[in-house]
Amino acid sequence: MNSPDSKLSFGEFLRDLRIKKDLPLRKVAADLDIDPSTLGKIERNERNPNSDLIKRMSQIYSTDLSELKVKFLSEKICYEIFEEGLDEEVLRVAEQRIKYIKSKKIKQGNLTFNNL
Repeated sequence: MNSPDSKLSFGEFLRDLRIKKDLPLRKVAADLDIDPSTLGKIERNERNPNSDLIKRMSQIYSTDLSELKVKFLSEKICYEIFEEGLDEEVLRVAEQRIKYIKSKKIKQGNLTFNNL
């Protein structure tokens, strides 16, 4: 995601999507069945949406759910690492760990499949 809006925070990204669709905050909040002040807090990064809310936002804004999830989770991870005073080494180790977990799951999947 190396677009001009890749530097926007998750909340700013959502606000940008809403404005581009020319949707008033109160209308989107009503469609999401949340209070307008809650949506405002999400757009100001004062509150995080849950996964169901992110899914509904992707539908309202006609945007890819995966893109919204990546934007949300990457920002969440970034701030967690930053607040702990850590650096990119954590991401490298996490990436290795993910590869290991994926390889284990694939091997387990093959064992199950071969036993049928």
